Amino acid sequence: MSDSVRFEIEDGVAVLTLHRPEKRNAFSGDMAHALAELYTRCDGDDGVRAVVVTGTPPAFCAGADLAAGGETFRKQDEGAFSAAAVLVPAWRVRKPVIAAVNGHAVGVGLTLTLQCDIRIFAADATYGIVQVRRGVMGDAYVHWTLPRLVGTSVAADLLLTGRTFDGHEAKELGLCSRVLPNGEVLAAALEMAHDIAANTAPQSVALSKALLWDSWALSPEEVERRETDAHHRLMAGPDAREGVLAYLEKRPPVWRGRPDD
Repeated sequence: MSDSVRFEIEDGVAVLTLHRPEKRNAFSGDMAHALAELYTRCDGDDGVRAVVVTGTPPAFCAGADLAAGGETFRKQDEGAFSAAAVLVPAWRVRKPVIAAVNGHAVGVGLTLTLQCDIRIFAADATYGIVQVRRGVMGDAYVHWTLPRLVGTSVAADLLLTGRTFDGHEAKELGLCSRVLPNGEVLAAALEMAHDIAANTAPQSVALSKALLWDSWALSPEEVERRETDAHHRLMAGPDAREGVLAYLEKRPPVWRGRPDD
């Protein structure tokens, strides 16, 4: 595994740490491959119940590595290049993925977080989808993820100006669910992830997450059908009974359902 992304698992929570601190965790091809491999590993490992993505301080990810200067965004082979950045986006992982954005997140450093399910931002950090100021444009599915989060008008504001803003404005715009002092972001994300790992049914979470991400392409009637089908599957399994009994008996639940089931 690449040294550019550190990986650890504890009590059902996997932590992926972008680790190029000498370059403020600037995004590289090596980092992209490592994230795709680790997302795939987390998706297939029943021992992983939640995932936290963060960066080695002082930044989360400063964006593309500009070490190549004017050749940074040179023309790529059309058959090999994808603007997806990471070929396995976070929404494909059947466990909650929480972005603990503990410092600056600019360009692809920010657009990657929009692929996650939940985002906690550092208050005293710089954010921006600045690619139009570098002669390219937003990437990593941002023209799909961003309007879902903030609406078309705000998405146009951020994508077409490339302006930067702080964590408080990010919260006001709807880019994150919480904004905290920089040093508290990772701890809050880990607390949330461990709560998910201990108290939520893995199969329930996997089905709900899939429908949540698919919902914009579905009609209300299709959503109702998907919800109904999922309930039939869940109610036929052991966890619908276990969840209620654990609550009534005031004990931790013991889940048996798996995302692969």
